[in-house]
Amino acid sequence: MDICFSQTEARVLGCLLEKEVTTPDQYPLTLNALTTACNQKSNREPVMSLDEATVQDTLEALKTKRFVQEVTAGFGSRVAKYQHRFCNTEFSTFQFSKQEKAIICVMLLRGPQSPGELRTRTNRLCNFADVKEVEAVLSTLSEHPKGPFVIQLPKEPGKRDFRYMHLFSGEVDIEALQQQSAAVGSPSSPSSERLTALEDEVAELKKEVEELKAMLESLTS
Repeated sequence: MDICFSQTEARVLGCLLEKEVTTPDQYPLTLNALTTACNQKSNREPVMSLDEATVQDTLEALKTKRFVQEVTAGFGSRVAKYQHRFCNTEFSTFQFSKQEKAIICVMLLRGPQSPGELRTRTNRLCNFADVKEVEAVLSTLSEHPKGPFVIQLPKEPGKRDFRYMHLFSGEVDIEALQQQSAAVGSPSSPSSERLTALEDEVAELKKEVEELKAMLESLTS
């Protein structure tokens, strides 16, 4: 797939996809409304603090790639508004189901997520009967003839579920992630070493407290 969105481009597109469904009366979005959407603290990861100039530059880049279109607010109005041409429009390359579009939207806004997280976080965009239905849609997206659009990531140490990541920002280095996960889970990893050191310190402190208590008891007896 010959698409590689920057983090800011993914955020802008994700916001346009989201607001098209959740606030249809305000869509297409003005630059101000889109900037506010990009900087939301809810349903965003990471939380960003973009200014209008950055969002405007991102929109221009997406317009050049034909993923965003500028429209006027109404007859005689000079207020520019923006709508996506990413999917499910007359000029779009991609045509997704409602559930596929919702998953892609939330991934663009929040990055890697488990099927359970996706089921919860897409509830304003579509309905899933259960986690198995989410997994079935993820499987379709991972095997799409124009894709793949998502990929399953290596399971993280201590986590029960696999997470999935969209591929609209380039390929994911699975080998590097596997090595990273193995290092985190290894007994010799820095985090494990710090935990061991802390446990040793606590044991020493407990020993000192017991010795002090014994000395105090001997002095007062």
